[in-house]
Amino acid sequence: MNAAALPMPIQELSRAGIGVPILLVTMLAMLVLPMPPLFLDVLFTFNIALSMVVVLVVVYTLRPLDFTVFPALLLVATLLRLGLNVASTRVVLLEGHTGGGAAGKVIEAFGDFVVGGNYAVGLVVFAILVIINFVVVTKGAGRVSEVTARFTLDAMPGKQMAIDADLNSGLTTQDEARARREEIAREADFYGSMDGASKFVRGDAIAGIMILFINIIGGLSIGMSQHDLSFSVAMENYALLTVGDGLVAQIPSLLLSTSAAIIVTRVSSSQDMGGQVISQLFDTPKALIVTSGVLGSLGLIPGMPNLVFLALAAISGGGAWLIIERDKQKAAAQAIDVPSQKDNEVRELSWDDVQPVDIIGLEVGYRLIPLVDKTQGGQLMSRIKGVRKKMSQELGFLIQPVHIRDNLDLNPNAYRLTLMGVTVGEAEVYTDRELAINPGQVFGTLQGIETKDPAFGLDAVWIPSDQRDHAQTLGFTVVDPATVVATHLSHLLQEHAHELLGHEEVQKMLDRLAETTPKLIEDLVPKTLSVGVVVKVLKELLREQVSIRDMRTIAECLAENGANSQDPVTLTSAVRVSLGRGIIQKISDMGQDLPVITLGPQLEQLLQQSLQGVEGGGVEPGLADQLMTALRDNVAQQEAAGHTPVLLVSMPIRTWVARMARHSVPDLNVLSYNEVPDEKQVRVVATVGGQETPDQ
Repeated sequence: MNAAALPMPIQELSRAGIGVPILLVTMLAMLVLPMPPLFLDVLFTFNIALSMVVVLVVVYTLRPLDFTVFPALLLVATLLRLGLNVASTRVVLLEGHTGGGAAGKVIEAFGDFVVGGNYAVGLVVFAILVIINFVVVTKGAGRVSEVTARFTLDAMPGKQMAIDADLNSGLTTQDEARARREEIAREADFYGSMDGASKFVRGDAIAGIMILFINIIGGLSIGMSQHDLSFSVAMENYALLTVGDGLVAQIPSLLLSTSAAIIVTRVSSSQDMGGQVISQLFDTPKALIVTSGVLGSLGLIPGMPNLVFLALAAISGGGAWLIIERDKQKAAAQAIDVPSQKDNEVRELSWDDVQPVDIIGLEVGYRLIPLVDKTQGGQLMSRIKGVRKKMSQELGFLIQPVHIRDNLDLNPNAYRLTLMGVTVGEAEVYTDRELAINPGQVFGTLQGIETKDPAFGLDAVWIPSDQRDHAQTLGFTVVDPATVVATHLSHLLQEHAHELLGHEEVQKMLDRLAETTPKLIEDLVPKTLSVGVVVKVLKELLREQVSIRDMRTIAECLAENGANSQDPVTLTSAVRVSLGRGIIQKISDMGQDLPVITLGPQLEQLLQQSLQGVEGGGVEPGLADQLMTALRDNVAQQEAAGHTPVLLVSMPIRTWVARMARHSVPDLNVLSYNEVPDEKQVRVVATVGGQETPDQ
């Protein structure tokens, strides 16, 4: 309760800090000093008013933690009531022989008017109130308080860990985390206090029973022995006063017990208890409709109070109709407000509106949706998963998932492949046809839609599915549309593998390697090289179509050479030497000799001199053009002879030649002499610029 809402005198006492001491002194005075009947009337009325205020505050409180003073207030109110019992008992026993008004008007009214002046009825009513308070309300509230306190304390470590996790991830600030911790602590303190305070209420109910019997027995003894009253007169006087006193005490006790039960069974909400009851109990018209039907059926039975049942049935049915009409009006209002809400959403931008770029994306036209829809028998999803698995095993790191979505801006049969949001490939496929690819030698022609194979640019024809066998007999390679897209994706991922590798993937690879060789990774990162340098080296290897599966060999080479150079190009050359056996095996399989093309000594020496100290920019353009032209001619001859074209050069110029050949002669494998294992025999099949240097 806010202090500003209190009456002015109480506010002044509260600010002065003497309100509670005055109340305690008053309770102490009631225990030791005789109270006049008028003062007892004031205190009994104040006790009832205090109990009603507490009940109403509990009902209108949104959260239990908003009324954390309740356990202490419950103790004070209980002590006040017990003090009143002691004061009233003194007056009843001293002045009870004079009649019903001896202990004040409040006790007389409860003993005479409420129970009709019949002490037997009063005893029954008092017993019922005590049973309700002690057996039902107090016992239930105590059990709920005990269980809630136990579960609240058990949940504290988990809540604290959740706050720490949110704080570490940046979801909350230091101030918010501190406020949440304080709230958790207050919650535990509150329910722990309520668990103890419920014992006060329980003890108060037991004390009320004992006080009743003590007062009746003591009153009979005093009235008959000291005031010469007959048993019937003494019983009537003292029993009525005792029952009135008991009822005056038990009604506030029942109110406070109910308050305790309400506050421990409340769930935090944006509504008070009344709002929760209305919104949750009467928010479903079906319950009122069924209730109306049942009451109406009972009201039609002869002998039943028909008017009462039918009236309640009509009220329930009317309430259901009003709820249905209210829901219709809300739905109509929401339909009207939808455009304005959408406008507000557009205007109210946040970082959630900035969507991250898809690392790998596949956009399809609407006619290709059956390829990716499993419910329609689409196989493309499983094919893409297979491509990712195969590529991950070959390259040595996990390929990111492919984000697939439809794009109405594309042609119905078209698809588009993107990397980092940029288109790297697109083509058209036909779901009702198959692609017959010309591998280079076929024995006939096919009728269909002529095209190019999206992955390798070979001549191809889209043919009906029933011509598959005929196309294969002619020497064509026939594949279904899903395979066409999957092969195109695989080819592009192979070409752009270096773009898919980032710091996160490299760190994961290092972490996995650290599980088996922790000392190696400890010496490599960050003692010798930073993660950024390692990423650059691995990217360069992937750019040159070298697998990075053998991460242990790569890490050992980097740890060995990293102390001498931090240059990614130099480190890449060193790593290639370490991986030489794997590079050669990929090119020539298990063959004994390696057919290679070499550069003439004068040309190689000229290139070394031109590139010395200059990173790729010291070679005269005409010389570079003539070199690439000569390499293209030799590569064509090697491919015609069935050999994999390999150019063998010295290590200082290998990187530059490889970069030039990557765009001009993409099928050429450029190796350095150091990368060829000792057991591999090199056979020179051609020499570029063997006798004379090309004109500069």
